[in-house]
Amino acid sequence: MNFGVVSIDKEVMGGTPVFVGTRVPVQALFDYIETGETLEEFLENFPFVTKEQAVQALEMACITLTSEKIHHENFACRKYSYQSQARFRKKF
Repeated sequence: MNFGVVSIDKEVMGGTPVFVGTRVPVQALFDYIETGETLEEFLENFPFVTKEQAVQALEMACITLTSEKIHHENFACRKYSYQSQARFRKKF
């Protein structure tokens, strides 16, 4: 099933969200950003992902994380794991 530039299919990478038309996990983009690498570096290492796809995935994440309804339903009652909190604090 496609969600914009993201595809989730049990037959492709076991259902891991990937960029449409590729086997590149969307998580790879966030991993690159998290470690301080640039979008250009990501695109150089994953030439089958277009800049438009990468930017749209980032925009989807932004919309998801800034939507009041989604924020309340998905994050308000959940506690972040200690590991997630530690990674966030280390980054910033």
